[in-house]
Amino acid sequence: MSALAGVLVTAAVTPAIAVTGMAANSSISLFESLPSYLNIGDLSEKTDIYATASDGSKVLLASFFDDNREEVGWDAISQFAKDAAVAGEDPRFYEHGGVDIQGTIRGALSTYVLNQDVQGGSSITQQYVKNVLVNNGIREAKTEEEKEAAYEEATATTPERKLKEIKFAIALEKKFSKDQILLGYLNIAAFGGRVYGIESAAQYYFGGKHAAELTLPEAASLIAIVNHPEKFRLDMPDDEENGLNSVDEAGNPTPYAANKERRDYILGEMLKYGKINQTDYDAAIATPVAPVIKEPSTGCQSAGGSAFYCDYVKNIILNHYDDPATPDVNEGREMLATGGMQVNTTLDLDLQLRAEQAINENVPYADPRFDVGAVAVGVQPGTGRVLFMAQNKKYTEDPETAATSAEYTSINYSTDYAYGGSSGLQPGSTFKVFTLGEWLNEGHSLRETFNGARRAFTSFPDSCNGNWTGNFNPRNDDSRTANNAVDATKYSVNSSFMAMAQQLDLCKIKETAQAFGVRRADGNDLGTPVSNPDWIFSPSAVLGTEEVAPVSMAAAFAGIANNGLTCSPIAIDSITKADGTPVPAPPSTCTQSVTPDVAHGMSYAMQQTFAGGTAAASNTGTGIAHIGKTGTTDGAKDTWMDGSSTKVSTAVWVGNVTGEANLRNLSFDSGAAATARHRIWPAIMELADTKYGGDDFPAPPEAAFKQVLVDVPQVAGLSLEAAKQAIEAAGFVFEDGGQQDSNLPAGTVSATDPSGQAGRGSTIRVFTSNGQGTTVPDVAGLTQQQAKAAIEQAGLKFKADGNPGNNDTAVSQNPAANTAAKRGDTVTVQFKASGTGGGTGGGTGTGGGG
Repeated sequence: MSALAGVLVTAAVTPAIAVTGMAANSSISLFESLPSYLNIGDLSEKTDIYATASDGSKVLLASFFDDNREEVGWDAISQFAKDAAVAGEDPRFYEHGGVDIQGTIRGALSTYVLNQDVQGGSSITQQYVKNVLVNNGIREAKTEEEKEAAYEEATATTPERKLKEIKFAIALEKKFSKDQILLGYLNIAAFGGRVYGIESAAQYYFGGKHAAELTLPEAASLIAIVNHPEKFRLDMPDDEENGLNSVDEAGNPTPYAANKERRDYILGEMLKYGKINQTDYDAAIATPVAPVIKEPSTGCQSAGGSAFYCDYVKNIILNHYDDPATPDVNEGREMLATGGMQVNTTLDLDLQLRAEQAINENVPYADPRFDVGAVAVGVQPGTGRVLFMAQNKKYTEDPETAATSAEYTSINYSTDYAYGGSSGLQPGSTFKVFTLGEWLNEGHSLRETFNGARRAFTSFPDSCNGNWTGNFNPRNDDSRTANNAVDATKYSVNSSFMAMAQQLDLCKIKETAQAFGVRRADGNDLGTPVSNPDWIFSPSAVLGTEEVAPVSMAAAFAGIANNGLTCSPIAIDSITKADGTPVPAPPSTCTQSVTPDVAHGMSYAMQQTFAGGTAAASNTGTGIAHIGKTGTTDGAKDTWMDGSSTKVSTAVWVGNVTGEANLRNLSFDSGAAATARHRIWPAIMELADTKYGGDDFPAPPEAAFKQVLVDVPQVAGLSLEAAKQAIEAAGFVFEDGGQQDSNLPAGTVSATDPSGQAGRGSTIRVFTSNGQGTTVPDVAGLTQQQAKAAIEQAGLKFKADGNPGNNDTAVSQNPAANTAAKRGDTVTVQFKASGTGGGTGGGTGTGGGG
């Protein structure tokens, strides 16, 4: 059979052989030596990204493709399209063995001998082979240059390429049925522009129809395109020869005249070969060509309000699947553009729509007064699944469109730079929760007191960069002072958190934040921005000056709500190939950021923000417990509301994309700009609470509430200034108690109240000596004469209690020994008779037990 095929091919290309001087037998030998196995690689297909609706149905967000193709099965294609393809392109398709000799001889004479335009003559099987070779070459190429070269090789108009195509076609007919070959052809064929395959062509040219729904004239018009895709395509209405206002050969106005001419030829062939009857033919011929173009979903701009979420998914694929070993190609991009993947995301459409609505109702797309921005992003505790991601902008990847209005951008403010182009946002006081976590990590308690008064802080421990020294005196938002971690969190008092940080290690505060997955949006660790490598994690960072991504803050708060177990954000639930084969999706990594006990302590303090604290305006009224923390950066440039139930964590930011506008001085139509966060957050969480519910947060252990007592410094005899420094260095609040009588030198410290031990942060009253005091001597055991002499020696008056004998000894005195007293005060001494007993039932003489 192969030898016979060689002879037939020799006959088919004899004119070419004569021109090139090849002998017939050498042609046969050449044909025999050609490979006969054709690897039919996966077709380049579009990748679809889906969300799941509440009823479980899939909702298409966007598609990505180089070739707009969707491969379908035999039963998903109209019989009209199958019959039109055979009648119009290869009437003897079901009769020949892969090569139509008549057509091949006609094409060879025209192309290789007469040097006319490339003449059709290839069978459907041969056309399929050529398209497969093109597809394989392009899919295997890594660069654009390689792709162009592969295309040129697969479509070269040479006898050698034609022989190879014929050999493959004959072999293909032995392996596959005619229907399988026709199906492959209809799925791979080009239909103009970037449209490939009968299914995508039907959807594109005829208003979203599926290939199975094509009418007879529609099917014939699509098959007409295959003959010359650029000439007969139906999406160029201004084309003079094949547009909306074109004319036929007789000069009659005929929409899409070139396509109609080819379509009508195909219809005639279908009638000729008995595929349709005269009635069908007449009706189809009378039907004008009337495409209804439905632009395919190309890129995230088709995802509407979910476009920034879609962009996040796209960048996850680009980053996760890219192989650093092949810098010339991004495997993630190839996967999107040609892989034919079905990507199922974690997006909750109900929450997404609510987040979009909440932002749209409260923050404009653009504001002539400043560069306004707003985001809301939600993460599920325990899984890391990103449930929604909304932004107050219209998405575009077109720089020209973005330049027309501040309403447009391609930058996703919710993510890191690598996943959306944002350089990050300062989180303000929402970042304080990590100092709270480290405070509890180090064994401090929620009710342990400290000096939270505003003052200049001059040093902080830092095991990473060496202890910090300088002068840092941050303002508080109001005059309130908080002297324990609960109140400091509830009211977000800057000086209180600086007092806590001063007892901790800046390096460990940073490490606690990073343990919750929070790093700089530029990809670096906290304290090491790309733009300034000499920067360090300084005391100001405790108050939230590092640029981070809102999605990272949402994930961190989800970790706190999840007993300290933080799961990295993920946006993809599953990925499958077109044939149903699963592709491993980027997984979430869960890390125990702090112990459950520490997390429960953090949650307790963060719940208080809703109980009259800074987050009170964000209460939902659903009865579901929430933890939360507000944040406002210097000059109210950025405002935040971050919080979580045990089921959904939400971070909301409203602020300046660029610039320094003070939101406290601005209003939107919905109300004050600085409080827009408190209108957005509860609107989203009300639905989240209703849909997902929520549990009470576990109570922290009793030890989390212990009061810690520390020694009050011994400052007697010091100057008042030296005592003040010692008191404050120990973490207490100093108060001048004024003068008191003391035998110490005038002006020196004489006493403190309290003394001994007190809670850190307690107020210690410090007294100074007026120099007029004396110390009561200890006269225990002295005779009356001895006691009198000692007391008078100290400048005090002596008084004996009763009528003691000369040899009786002192047993008690008032005031007590070694206490301060004013000169001239009276000291009363009680004596007992010499030789009396000292207790009941003991001793001799008259004593009865004292």
